[in-house]
Amino acid sequence: MTNNLTLALPVGTTLDRFINRQQEAFPYAKGELSQLLRDIALASKIINREINRAGLIDITGALGSSNIQGEAQQKLDMIANIRFIRALVNGGEVVGILSEEDDEIIQTGNYNAKYVVAMDPLDGSSNIDVNVSIGTIFSIYRRVSDIGSPAVEDDFLQGGRKQVAAGYILYGSSTIMVYTTGKGVNAFTYENSLGEYFLSHADIKMPEDGKIYSVNEAYFEEFTNPVKEFIQDMRKHSGCMARYIGSLVGDFHRNLLKGGIYMYPPTRKAKEGKLRLLYECYPLAFVIEQAGGLSSDGMQSLLDIVPESIHQRNIVYLGSKNQLTQLQKKLEKYHTFLMEQIKAGL
Repeated sequence: MTNNLTLALPVGTTLDRFINRQQEAFPYAKGELSQLLRDIALASKIINREINRAGLIDITGALGSSNIQGEAQQKLDMIANIRFIRALVNGGEVVGILSEEDDEIIQTGNYNAKYVVAMDPLDGSSNIDVNVSIGTIFSIYRRVSDIGSPAVEDDFLQGGRKQVAAGYILYGSSTIMVYTTGKGVNAFTYENSLGEYFLSHADIKMPEDGKIYSVNEAYFEEFTNPVKEFIQDMRKHSGCMARYIGSLVGDFHRNLLKGGIYMYPPTRKAKEGKLRLLYECYPLAFVIEQAGGLSSDGMQSLLDIVPESIHQRNIVYLGSKNQLTQLQKKLEKYHTFLMEQIKAGL
C-alpha cells in the first residue's frame, strides 16, 4: 500500500525536507536520527565529488595494503572511509562505527550519542578504474550499551531486525541515495548544480516477478545442485537474462527496480559465503524486504540470522518474491535430502 506521507509530498522534495517530515513517525526520536542521515548524505556528496575527478588526480588503483577481510584496499576505499568517519564524528550522533576497512570498532568520542553505524564505505571500488558503478552501504542501530560509555560489539551484534535505518548510495550515471527506516523505501537523486538530493523514486515496490538473475557464473561448477538447477531453469525460461557487473550495489539497485534475483552462493573458497553480514547483508535485506522483496541465506531471512562476530560473512540471496520462493523451495528440498542421508549414515 502506498505510504500516505509519500503521496502528500510535492514535486521537488529535498532529502532534508523528507527526513524532517518522516521524523514524526519515530516517537523516541528527537532529531538525532534525522541528523545522522544528513551526515551520511553529506559524506556521500564528498565521495561523489572525489569519484567524478578520479581520472584527473591520482586516487585510483591499489593502495598496497589489505583490510580485515584480506582484500586489497584501493586508494578510494581509504578516502571514502576517512570521509564517512569524519562526517559521522563531526555530526555528533554516533558513538561507534564499524567499517569494512577497519579491524576494530572506531570510537568517535561522542559517548552520549545514541546510535552506531556499520558501513561498507565504498563497495566495488576496484571497478572505479573502468568507470563501473560503485556504492556505499550503511546500517544504523540504537546502541544497547550505557549512554556515556564507548561503543561495544554488542551494539553491532543486535541482529538485522533491530536496524532502525539502512540503505545505500549508488555512484553511477547519477548518484542516488536509497534508504528505509522501516516505513517503506525511497530514493533520492543528487543534483550536482544545486548540491541537493531530490526525491526521485517514491515508495519503491519491487516487482513480484523478475527475469534477471545476477550471479558470478564463473563459479557455476562449485555451486550446490539446487542453485545450479535454478540457474538452468532461468536460462531455459523465455526472456530471462543474466546481468552481473560484480558491483554489489549496482546489481542490487537494478534488480530492486526491475525485478530479479541476486545470488552469492557458497563456493570452495567461500563456504560460509563472501558478503559481510552486518554491513552488506543486513542493510540490503532490510531495504529489499521493505520494498516487498525477499532475502534468504537458503534457510531463513537474512534479517533473522543471529550474528556471531562483527566481520562475519554469509551466503546471500536477494530477490523478487516469486524468484526467491522458487529458489528457496529447491534449497529446502536439498537440505532435507542431505539430513536424511546423514541420519541414514550414508
